[in-house]
Amino acid sequence: MQNLTLLDGPKFQITIQRLCRQLIENHNNFSDSVILGIQPRGPFLAKRIEAELKKTLPEAAIFSGDLDITFYRDDFRRRENPLVPNQTRIDFIIENKKVILVDDVLWTGRTIRAAMDAMLAFGRPQKVELLVLVDRRYSRHLPIEPDYIGIQVDSVASQKVIVSWKEADEADKVVLLSEK
Repeated sequence: MQNLTLLDGPKFQITIQRLCRQLIENHNNFSDSVILGIQPRGPFLAKRIEAELKKTLPEAAIFSGDLDITFYRDDFRRRENPLVPNQTRIDFIIENKKVILVDDVLWTGRTIRAAMDAMLAFGRPQKVELLVLVDRRYSRHLPIEPDYIGIQVDSVASQKVIVSWKEADEADKVVLLSEK
């Protein structure tokens, strides 16, 4: 396997800061907006986004939660091993709010479709946007495109994009794994 580091160190943090500035341009003080990190890896990015926004907008009330999509996945019953659900933590109203779905990697679009279905159990948002750290182009199964992109990667199905978070994996890093 060959490893190519796509993002790490200061560039990782600068990418998150850039995404936050784009969000501020579109959501001002976040009075009508909420952030939902898609389990299992999206909450790491959502919490980073929330922390960075609070530094920039200390007076703003920024609501952020975690959304589990396990039982909304279209492959839920097709797997040999049963999926273990994660925790949903949404302690605010999303009805008529602008919801920003956050995930680490967008690949086929199926996770996002499941997240939209799961989100509707909590109300009907005014608008839904998608923020991803890594957009793997050329592999969509569904017509889903992100509104906010950290980096774009042109990859093939045999490659893997691994996002590591210092909270769980000791370092902030995005790596592209390729077979030789």
